[in-house]
Amino acid sequence: MATAPVIHIADSHAVIRVVGARENNLQNVDVEIPKRRLTVFTGVSGSGKSSLVFGTIATESQRLINETYPTFVQQFMTQLSRPDVDALENVSPAIIVDQERMGANARSTVGTATDAHAMLRILFSRLGQPHVGSPQAFSFNIPSAKGGGAITVDRGPGAPKRERRSFEITGGMCPHCEGLGEVSEVDVHELVDHDKSLADGAITIPGYSADGWMVKIYTESGFVDPHKPVREFTEQERHDFFYKEQVKVKVTGINMTYEGLVPKITKSMLQKDRDALQPHIRAFVDRAVKFTACPECGGTRLNAGARSSTIGGVSIADAAAMQITDLAAWLATITDPAVAPLLRGLRQTIGSFIDIGLGYLSLDRASGTLSGGEAQRTKMIRHLGSSLTDVTYVFDEPTAGLHPHDVERMIALLQQLRDKGNTVLVVEHKPEVIEVADHIVDLGPGAGRNGGRVQYTGDVAGLRASDTVTGRHLDDRARLKPATREPKGVIEIRDARQHNLVGVDVDVPLGILTVVTGVAGSGKSSLIHGNVPRHDGVVVVDQTPIKGSRRSSPATYTGLLDVIRTAFAKANGVKPALFSANSEGACLACKGLGVIITSLGYTQSVETLCETCDGSGFSDHVLEYTLEGRNIAEVLAMSASEAAEVFTKGPAALTLARLIDVGLGYLTLGQALNTLSGGERQRLKLAISMATQGAIYVLDEPTTGLHLADVENMLGMLDRLVDAGNSVIVIEHHQAVMAHADWIIDLGPGAGHDGGRVVFEGTPADLVASGDSLTAQHLRAYVAG
Repeated sequence: MATAPVIHIADSHAVIRVVGARENNLQNVDVEIPKRRLTVFTGVSGSGKSSLVFGTIATESQRLINETYPTFVQQFMTQLSRPDVDALENVSPAIIVDQERMGANARSTVGTATDAHAMLRILFSRLGQPHVGSPQAFSFNIPSAKGGGAITVDRGPGAPKRERRSFEITGGMCPHCEGLGEVSEVDVHELVDHDKSLADGAITIPGYSADGWMVKIYTESGFVDPHKPVREFTEQERHDFFYKEQVKVKVTGINMTYEGLVPKITKSMLQKDRDALQPHIRAFVDRAVKFTACPECGGTRLNAGARSSTIGGVSIADAAAMQITDLAAWLATITDPAVAPLLRGLRQTIGSFIDIGLGYLSLDRASGTLSGGEAQRTKMIRHLGSSLTDVTYVFDEPTAGLHPHDVERMIALLQQLRDKGNTVLVVEHKPEVIEVADHIVDLGPGAGRNGGRVQYTGDVAGLRASDTVTGRHLDDRARLKPATREPKGVIEIRDARQHNLVGVDVDVPLGILTVVTGVAGSGKSSLIHGNVPRHDGVVVVDQTPIKGSRRSSPATYTGLLDVIRTAFAKANGVKPALFSANSEGACLACKGLGVIITSLGYTQSVETLCETCDGSGFSDHVLEYTLEGRNIAEVLAMSASEAAEVFTKGPAALTLARLIDVGLGYLTLGQALNTLSGGERQRLKLAISMATQGAIYVLDEPTTGLHLADVENMLGMLDRLVDAGNSVIVIEHHQAVMAHADWIIDLGPGAGHDGGRVVFEGTPADLVASGDSLTAQHLRAYVAG
């Protein structure tokens, strides 16, 4: 292993100096990071990169900014705890641009999230004909309303100070769909079995058991006959059962609120964030509710007035629905000098979308539908045109989800931010990004408690010459297979037209490793996710967040905790519930959380380690029980690899083996799920689903978050899945995965309406030999070394 020199720069203010960082697995890290440079942080998954960059540097920067404005923070923001570090010097304000999805707010679009729509609204309020009002007249989030009230005016001595005035807000919201662009219709046949009576369990909604309180409200209301099949309800009974407005009724002598079944489940299930629902509830909602474009606004979200105003025959709804590359071309046709400054800003923002590889989106695209990589690049839009300098930009794998062709443009944008005088810190695994770094900080040598130390700091040449894991694998290249597997059947996809697909016909082979690739926005996800999951035996493993509270962990998610609790109970002759921090074994002081959360008013709260249980979450008497010399807290603090040496038999051993197989051997069993990256979440889901045999696995960029050294292990795991009799379909950009495939389906040639076609089907060797797509060009260069 190379020594890890700490660079010393003559100007002490020219570096961010970290002294004694111990956040998560960091082991007293000392490092100096040059300011106004592009620094890339490398290391295997779990080595401590994010703990250093996000958990220490970025967190302390934001905490210091919050302390500068204590009154504002007290009222509106959450107080951040100081990271575990001895000293952090010369920190500039940090802007975090991560891969967190932008949320499922139905009113948020790509346009509203980037201010592009706000500028477009101003443009139409100035030039649109007929003139329909101010910019808010083009906002689908502002309704039209009339009102009035007393206001204070100053008309000089002796004049009345208060008078009543009427006002009118003219917003652009469609009144029918309330600016959502779609309406929902509940299929009542999915709510009840019409051939049964309520007493016999006619209601088929999850949680509505025949003898439960939810059903008793209906059976004892007096509005319907509980012993009559629903199909035989009178017209009045049918209305009262499905649609009646709220009214008080007595149920078993208790006053309760009765409400028709449709409005009741609309409020309790349908108006909630779909992704936050439990899986079985989400499945029910998907069956019971049909969403269609609003019949009044045609899905544009806008009222007739907003849609009537046009510029050169183009309404704001038309402009927002355009592919952004087309919108840029349309904006170039507007030459009115009265709006020149506005046009300049709008064109710059739209140009940033294209520069960042998102020209295939439209401004009316719901922001909640963006992938993690698309969300991160969309967040970048705000900063590319910013006049701010000398700030620290922090990126988490900005190339995630990018085709090699698009990676080049992302690198140029990172350099653009640096060249404006900013410090750019990037957590990244791609060799293309590491190659252009001004400075590299390599952490390791391993993951979890085997990592957390600086292995190397310096330039790329030094990294390549070092003996670190990253240095040794920097020039790795996967080779084309000398022979590929033969398919054992196909999934036929015919005339696929989801999103930008142009009547695609393609056969997806079964029984082999198939890689679906193409530039971002070419239609890969539309083709696979829109068509393959409808077939039997399909297991989809993606990077969407794993729902659960802060108490959820790999142990709870995989079911390992049940096995561990049972083993502890059997060894000690007590109840399994004692070994759950969510049940009888919880520390009374922190209620099993391991931390004390102190609310200081408004939304402010501070977390401190629980001194009673020392952060374990368990009460003292529970920790007295042991299993092979370890208490429950010590077992949950073990990594999956360590636990595999203790639990060597039964279902626990199988689950742990799968965690190790997918590259998660470093995860501790009790680690909170909300601390996992998107790639870690996907690999955790994969570990669970690997128990299925003869399945069709659909994986969405499984190399996300993987170090160069881990990619080879991932390829071996994909081979083992196929060799065990499964079919594996991978949506992926990583050239190593493409080279290792048995079959490639390449979409393109471009993105958006320039894509949506299959431009190549065949083996990787054929693609390299004769392909002319962007994928072929990059794969050809990759295998050539």
